[in-house]
Amino acid sequence: MLLTVKRIKQLILLFEDGLMAILLSATILLAASQIVLRNLFDSGLVWADPTLRIMVLWLALLGAIAATREDRHIRIDLFSHRLSKRSRFAVSFINNLFSAFICGIITWHAIRFVYMEWLDGVKLFASLPAWLGEIIIPIGFGIMTLRFLFNIPLQLLQKEGE
Repeated sequence: MLLTVKRIKQLILLFEDGLMAILLSATILLAASQIVLRNLFDSGLVWADPTLRIMVLWLALLGAIAATREDRHIRIDLFSHRLSKRSRFAVSFINNLFSAFICGIITWHAIRFVYMEWLDGVKLFASLPAWLGEIIIPIGFGIMTLRFLFNIPLQLLQKEGE
């Protein structure tokens, strides 16, 4: 059972990293193509600029997901290195709980936003619905919420193991 859970986790991490690598490569290629087309041929792809904006949004949120996965996200750490081990644990517990709460609120409102975009039939460009590009917002923050929540019992298990 534990081996299956570890294998599923590895597949999820591989998928996340692969998606990020493909998206970053595509973003670089599309941006470079736009530069070449504009500078050398006085033309460009009409759909490239809005696509690049959506790709950057996706990359940012996939990067944030990866950062929370490895507990390497941005944090303000003024004094934790001066705290005792027990105090550091308490601060980390509170940080994870607070971060999960904030990400949960953002997830809820992002779901509402994407739903409204879907109802209104807003288009990004051509006939592509805007909600398809924006769906990463609730998904990304939802995953981050779960990761912050999962960090709490992991911390408790680590504390018991000490």
